[in-house]
Amino acid sequence: MSKEATLTHASIQGVQIPVIYEHSALIPAGIVRLVFQGGGKLQDGELIGRGAVIEELLEKGSKKRGNLGFAKALEQRAITLSVSSGMQTLSFSLNFLQDDKEQAISLLGELLLDPNLSDTELQKVKTAITAQILANQNDYDYLAKRLLNRVLFDGTPLAHPKLGTQKSIAKIRLQDVQKALESTLTLQRLIIILGGDIDKEATLALLEPILSKLPQGTPYAKPSFSARKEPTTQTQYAPTQQAYIYFGAPLHLEDLESESHLAKVASFILGSGGFGSRILEEVRVKRGLAYSASISYSINPYTPYMSGHLQTKLESKDKAIEVVKQTIADFVAKGVSEEELQAAKQFILGSEPLRNESLSQRLGRAFNEFYMDKGIGFSKRELEKIASLDLTTLNAYINKHTEIQNLSVAIVTAKEKKQKSGF
Repeated sequence: MSKEATLTHASIQGVQIPVIYEHSALIPAGIVRLVFQGGGKLQDGELIGRGAVIEELLEKGSKKRGNLGFAKALEQRAITLSVSSGMQTLSFSLNFLQDDKEQAISLLGELLLDPNLSDTELQKVKTAITAQILANQNDYDYLAKRLLNRVLFDGTPLAHPKLGTQKSIAKIRLQDVQKALESTLTLQRLIIILGGDIDKEATLALLEPILSKLPQGTPYAKPSFSARKEPTTQTQYAPTQQAYIYFGAPLHLEDLESESHLAKVASFILGSGGFGSRILEEVRVKRGLAYSASISYSINPYTPYMSGHLQTKLESKDKAIEVVKQTIADFVAKGVSEEELQAAKQFILGSEPLRNESLSQRLGRAFNEFYMDKGIGFSKRELEKIASLDLTTLNAYINKHTEIQNLSVAIVTAKEKKQKSGF
């Protein structure tokens, strides 16, 4: 049996640490995640890509066992332990069978308190990341998306690629990594997530001796960013056979609690719902300009914006951009139909079980609800509002958000060949 996630707090060194927990006896296994706020891309500063370097370094195991020894210790008991650096967080994710819980948490402690940090491992990681950066230069989707981020969020950390650049990676030293970890791996920035067929209190008792060795640190203040208000277009040339078009605009969210369900349905109808969405209907079905096209809203209180993308023939790029702009303008001006609303409701409500069928998915949802300061259960309240949403209310919301027409466009395309003059 599975119960819904709950939020409590654990006291370690006098610090009240949030604990998200869901019990599930479906299989005799457990999940432990330690999420440290302030360990992601937004804190890289001038050392762009430092978060990516830290993520890869922490995958090298503990200093005690080394890379291979640590991997072998995990493999022997079918334990998985991964590290990921996101936009604002550094997370340690541990999965284990119930009988191996103590050993799994012990290995987590090794990695957390004494990671395999050395100049040798750092150079290996920097070489690997640099190779990936070079490989990305041939990924035109990646280049177009990166260009859009620079356009929409110029002057902010969001404008920079997570992997950094060749120059920024070359500058990162071991002391830069150690300094970042010292400020990030602290109790004041920690959120604990537990789930599976494990007892919460018993698991916290195993974690407490490990976590008590961390410094208290300082609380993390979540930054917020707004997308560019003035429309602009930037083009990057590459030897491509198609035009890669990414676009975005600001999205004003005043109150997530009262607006998220409206934004979710509007986003679905406009462009995130796949076949049947406005953008795909206009770009693909009616005009054959692209195989696929999408538009979606980033619905969060810290970085709300609208974005989308498509690929088209080199000679069709201007027409495709024109269609995108007109589709958005018509959407704002005329709203949606009752048929579109009912189809969106049916899909969103009907697919909800698929989005939360696994324990990992449910814990991830509970964490997001907590991190957005909306409390556990926010998603259920959102679905209830979607179920009762009427057309007049939705269209009033759509008509109000004229800012999504302030479209900035990033294009990766080939240079036009000059015609040779003949005599």
